[in-house]
Amino acid sequence: MKYQSLLPPSQDVTLRGQLFNQLHPDWQRVLGDLQSKIDSIEIALDECDVTPDFNNIFRALNSPIDSIKVVIFGQDPYPGIGAAQGLAFSTTEQSGKIPASLRNIFIELEKDLGSPLRTQLDLSDWSDQGVLLLNRILTTTVGSSLSHSRLGWEEITDQVAKTLGQRDVVAICWGKSAQQVSHYFQSQWLIESAHPSPLSAYRGFFGSKPFSKTNEILKKQGMQPISW
Repeated sequence: MKYQSLLPPSQDVTLRGQLFNQLHPDWQRVLGDLQSKIDSIEIALDECDVTPDFNNIFRALNSPIDSIKVVIFGQDPYPGIGAAQGLAFSTTEQSGKIPASLRNIFIELEKDLGSPLRTQLDLSDWSDQGVLLLNRILTTTVGSSLSHSRLGWEEITDQVAKTLGQRDVVAICWGKSAQQVSHYFQSQWLIESAHPSPLSAYRGFFGSKPFSKTNEILKKQGMQPISW
């Protein structure tokens, strides 16, 4: 695992700040106290061997905070080459294969809302409507899940969760990793269940109706529901 930078100190310094600058100014203010942590993660990354692509690592956090109505927490990016795109659970249409968790999400979506089975693998349309798709760990080594679990990403995504928990934002926490941040949200804004992975989907994810529940909460608050 390539956590230790092999660059000379002078080159290390030139890398600092590129990752932080990907953040929307709103999130730069929220995460300002953690900039040194973000810089240290940036130096530890091997850009040639990281997924998602370096320029998409903070893609989920390049929109204004006021635009966020819902947050869905994932675990870490898809490890396959070209699969992750910086939005939790979303993948590129060019990847050619639907990840098992995303397939189960679509099955639950179909059953929950009675809509046709979704085939669009890119979830950018959810993001465009104010759904923040945020992994707890924002990077991994290509071909290896959870290989960046010790880089310190959770400290950063904890702060994101804490900030959103102080606002009118619906939080969807699927699985144990996501549920580590559930305490930041008031119960009336929180939806929890098992993770949609094949190992746990039948233990409470299927039948949990997260999409209709989310829209019910939004409508009660006079907010526009999500077109899933």
